[in-house]
Amino acid sequence: MTAIDILILSNGPGEITTWVRPVVKALRCKDSFPYGDRLRISVVLSPCPHGTGKEAEIALSYPEVDRVQSAEHFFPFLLWGKTADNWEWENKGIVIFLGGDQFFPVAIGKRLGYSTVVYAEWDARWYSWIDDFAVRNQGIIEKVPLKYRHKFTVVGDLMADVATFATEVTTSDLSLIGLLPGSKAAKLAQGVPLCLAIASEINKKRPDINFIIPVAPTLDLPTLAKFASLDRNPILAKMGGVSAELIYKESEGEKRVFLQTCEGVEIELITRFPAYDILSQCCLCFTTVGANTAELGSLAVPAIVLIPTQQLDAMRSWDGIGGILANLPGIGSVFAKLINWLVIKQGRLFAWPNIWANEEILPELVGNLQADNISQIAIGFLDNPGKLKLMRERLLGIRGEPGAAIRIVAIVYKRLIKTLY
Repeated sequence: MTAIDILILSNGPGEITTWVRPVVKALRCKDSFPYGDRLRISVVLSPCPHGTGKEAEIALSYPEVDRVQSAEHFFPFLLWGKTADNWEWENKGIVIFLGGDQFFPVAIGKRLGYSTVVYAEWDARWYSWIDDFAVRNQGIIEKVPLKYRHKFTVVGDLMADVATFATEVTTSDLSLIGLLPGSKAAKLAQGVPLCLAIASEINKKRPDINFIIPVAPTLDLPTLAKFASLDRNPILAKMGGVSAELIYKESEGEKRVFLQTCEGVEIELITRFPAYDILSQCCLCFTTVGANTAELGSLAVPAIVLIPTQQLDAMRSWDGIGGILANLPGIGSVFAKLINWLVIKQGRLFAWPNIWANEEILPELVGNLQADNISQIAIGFLDNPGKLKLMRERLLGIRGEPGAAIRIVAIVYKRLIKTLY
């Protein structure tokens, strides 16, 4: 078999970590893709309103990926077919869509002469132009005209494959709590102070509890520490007033880093990525909304979802026109406040496991959140491990079966055989 190019189109941080990663691993696995060693895997990123600018760095860190082009170079590639580094392409290849606009694989596939495979989470488009669709559920197929349904295969939820990267955990460490304050500045500004204050309050009642923050791969430690400083984060005073600073310790030749609060509480910063092994051990997590709730749900880790409204313009990660308006320069903050106020008034669910189940499995706390009240809720769970066990069991019940990545790769393999022969 000659060399084959696999071009993966993706965009935001959630897609890179929860979709691209399991698919490229499956592509390189000989059990799921016999010719994985013959592939050249390229990732091309398109602009995303939720992007951090470090998506290319994350994708390039995956050993299965050969080359990556960042989002700022996307439109010249879309329009003229040339990458910033003038990549060469094999005559035969496949475009795999894992995030962005579904028109992109149509245009790029036609330009390169490659077959196209699209993963559709909610809706599928461009039926007559795409070769194969891998979809999350049967409901997506039922929206499609009958004459195109032969192109569709249900593969399940790619986010459920998060569980394949962690050791299956049947019991958790009742002394370990995870804090996930976010990865973007707007969320970190209030997420970090609130998490610090919650850790401080829990420590007063349960000094045996240890805390960790799995640091997002798009975030460096000095930037994280900035949001824990009274001088550099004015919102901190509104969120409990608990500041912290970075400290480093060495234990048995291993350097460990912590945020140490002004009250002496130490929160270990986990910088390896992904940190699913240690997250799976947590008895409870506090998290902001976003892809991290899907990861926790897939790992079946109990969590409390924090949606503070002290800074109502912090959430700007909406899709469609709402996301565009909320991210406009200058006036975006006004639109963000209005959109978030309207959304919160609707009483909708925010965490992915709750959306999947159409009910609140993970408690969602919305409003002018204060650490003392939140800590009381947490202590209630810690004092009643049965409640945490029940939440974990309910998460196990609603998470999809892992294996979507392998099923997507099976579709790619079949299309590859048709392309070559």
